[in-house]
Amino acid sequence: MVRYGFTLMSELHGPTELVTAALEAENAGFDFLVISDHYHPWLGEHEHSPFAWSVLGAVASQTSTIGLATMVTCPFLRYHPAVVAQAAATIGVMSGGRFTLGLGAGERLNEHVVGNGWPAVDIRHAMLAESVEIIRALWEGGYVTHRGQHLSVEEARIFDLPAEPPGMFVAVSGEEAVHLAASCGAGMVATEPDADLVRAYVREGGDPDLVWGQQAVCWDADADLARAVAHERFRFGTQGWRVQAELPTPMSFDAATAVVTPDQVGEMVVSGADPDAIAKSVRRWTDAGFTQVAMVQVGDDQTAFMQAWSDDIRPQLP
Repeated sequence: MVRYGFTLMSELHGPTELVTAALEAENAGFDFLVISDHYHPWLGEHEHSPFAWSVLGAVASQTSTIGLATMVTCPFLRYHPAVVAQAAATIGVMSGGRFTLGLGAGERLNEHVVGNGWPAVDIRHAMLAESVEIIRALWEGGYVTHRGQHLSVEEARIFDLPAEPPGMFVAVSGEEAVHLAASCGAGMVATEPDADLVRAYVREGGDPDLVWGQQAVCWDADADLARAVAHERFRFGTQGWRVQAELPTPMSFDAATAVVTPDQVGEMVVSGADPDAIAKSVRRWTDAGFTQVAMVQVGDDQTAFMQAWSDDIRPQLP
């Protein structure tokens, strides 16, 4: 069965607004919420970037049924995996077991801020694998000491654990990350509805019910305005992960996307107020084998989009 979520896009909204949107999403019938875990926003036009874990704590305490997840957290450099394990366990307790930890190898945009450099991609993948091992061990309870190639833990124990360990998924873009996700019993999340990635993940033993994705929309009754807003706010998404992982500041993304056209953004973001067009875009994900699809509304009117979702879009989907 496919489950559908709503994205708390923290680059566009402050913490109080995000909590309000979470409550509205639960009332609109969404199955889960995901939140971006960034230090910086992507673009100069973005005006927010609150601490994701504080927002998650508030959302966990004020909602009752909707699932929660990070999409995604880099568990090394800016954080340490022992700290991420504790944060995730705490949200797991506060939410009554509704939390899933999404992990990835990060972007320079967020991780360089602590002054520890930005490792090459192969090192980042190795650090991610080691982080998963540490987090899993800490969730089992008891004291953990880990002396790895890149990361160490010294007699750490998490005292507040949920009844069951939180779920986990890993961001994938190629064979190495797919293997990591499947081999550690985690789900996978991808930035494009790529059926080949899903097939590779399942071949490796991954759970086909734990395949996550995200579809961007810019809902507005004025289609021309929606198209312009989508270009202003989501043009960073056209760069692909190889560029997105390497640029250090929002100013860098402004420069890198200066020549991106509205038509290019339109290939990723469905703009306007056509429920049929949005449903068609979501079916690209479900047809490719994605079973957990989060919607991100780039436009201003979250409430109108959620109403349209409940009334006109969700009924068309599997």
